[in-house]
Amino acid sequence: MKLSRLLPANDDAKILARLVRENIRQFIPQYALALSCMAVVAATTGLSAWMMKDLINRVFVDRDQSLLFVIPLAVFVLYSLKGFASYGQEILLARIGNNVIAQTQQKLFDSLIRQDISFFQTQGSSNLVTRITFNAQAAASAMNLIATSLGRDLFTVISLIIVMLSQDAILTAFALIGVPLLFLGVSRLLKQIRKLFTSEVQSMASIVSAVQETTHGIRVIKSFGLESLMRDRVSSAIKTVERLSNRMVAVQAGVNPLIDTLGGISVAGVILYGGWRVVYMGGTPGEFFAFITALLMSNEPARRLARLHLGLAGSVAGVRMMYDLIDAVPPMRDAENATPLDLVNGAIHFSHVTFGYEQDSHVLEDFNITIAAKSTTALVGLSGSGKSTIFNLILRFWAPSSGHVLIDGQDIAQVTSQSLYDNIALVGQDVFLFSGTILENIRLGRPDASEEEVFQAAKAAAAHDFILKLPNGYDSQVGEFGGQLSGGQRQRISIARAFLKNAPIILLDEPTSALDAESDAAIQDALSDLMKNRTTLIIAHRLSTVVNADRIYVLDQGKIAEEGSHGELLANNGLYARLHQLQHTPLLS
Repeated sequence: MKLSRLLPANDDAKILARLVRENIRQFIPQYALALSCMAVVAATTGLSAWMMKDLINRVFVDRDQSLLFVIPLAVFVLYSLKGFASYGQEILLARIGNNVIAQTQQKLFDSLIRQDISFFQTQGSSNLVTRITFNAQAAASAMNLIATSLGRDLFTVISLIIVMLSQDAILTAFALIGVPLLFLGVSRLLKQIRKLFTSEVQSMASIVSAVQETTHGIRVIKSFGLESLMRDRVSSAIKTVERLSNRMVAVQAGVNPLIDTLGGISVAGVILYGGWRVVYMGGTPGEFFAFITALLMSNEPARRLARLHLGLAGSVAGVRMMYDLIDAVPPMRDAENATPLDLVNGAIHFSHVTFGYEQDSHVLEDFNITIAAKSTTALVGLSGSGKSTIFNLILRFWAPSSGHVLIDGQDIAQVTSQSLYDNIALVGQDVFLFSGTILENIRLGRPDASEEEVFQAAKAAAAHDFILKLPNGYDSQVGEFGGQLSGGQRQRISIARAFLKNAPIILLDEPTSALDAESDAAIQDALSDLMKNRTTLIIAHRLSTVVNADRIYVLDQGKIAEEGSHGELLANNGLYARLHQLQHTPLLS
């Protein structure tokens, strides 16, 4: 029985070889000890079968009383040794498996966090969650399956075959006659297993997705009465997983009739020839019973070896998906010769920038704009005019298809991303808070900040007073995605985080959109302090927030339609003036 016959062929074998190669070296001592335990299990199993010869011939046939207590004692010792060896093997493999899961999950997350924005827009979060949890389990499962099957089971089968050969080579040939047919039959089941397993993983991701949507959108679900719709969606996904799981079980179980039928043929042939040999050829009953015991004891390990193909086929699908994520190369990487951003004043310039989220459609085309250093510049315009795209390009979330984005004359494509982000603070319209306390969320702006600095940042953002009114003050939990706070409270914590970061470039995406009028006024004062002596770029939908901006650019379909101060643009009576009039015209009652 060749090792190569026990493993999947072609791409599956390459993936498994890579998995073993990347993990085996650090676990060599543990695997060596585990294999030693497996060898003890295999040896004791073989010796147990071999002892049947003396038990039958010398105790039951020759009635040798001297062995009546020796053999049972030997059996007791062998089985006790086997038990302790099995215990050691399981503990060692479990610890190795848990370590493999931990390291694999870390590798998956490290690869995930390196990806750019485009990756997350094309990959569903449920799919990524499934990969990090399920695929890591698949990696550990594959490693342990290979170790136990090629260690314990293969060693056991080999030891029992040695016992059988020592009794009768012809009987051994009868016993092994069905092995080639068995592996041929199992190979035909592999393709079905691979397809079913991949489909099952995708269906599990659908369940995770539905649960995530229910958790995040529960207010919409309740207010629109969508419980039945969501229940049907989850029910459909669950039934799909159930159906696929049942099909997988049916395919995997299909090997059992094959094994039992071929095994029955082998055992029948062994009994027929062995009995004939004892009756007519002078063979001893002990030899026959030792042989038949070894044959029967080899049934379970041989069965597990025969099913190794099927077990690995399921795991290898998960391992392949794992490596797809680990090997994913983000297109937005630091250039090989990237240098830290040497920020002097913080002037930003777009030079002939063309960009589109799709190849045949451009949001910006040959776009030029200058944001003066240490000034406040506002971008206004209708939705889809390119305001958010400008922010995304400055943050290098996306790369221009042509042209350059420069900060103090340095192309941001040639600087390190870390130095770029260190010099920019973003306050977005969609505020994101991490699970944890308010103190922890504000401190993300500068992790080494003291508590007093956090308090000062919160005061500057008009957040300190409402925080103190909470039951646990700054130690209050914000909940998942900040769900235990109001929209205005989340926004003020986000602004406090930007105050704490104290970056020379500030990007504000309608930072007061979620605030009431009183808080809006307080925040406007705070933002005025934040923007002093900093390059500030504001996306404004409410024009009242940018009346004091040094420069206002009015965008229309990716182009600059107008520019000037608030007063100048109103006097021009153009697009800005029309937008201003719309926002300040009272509704008719």
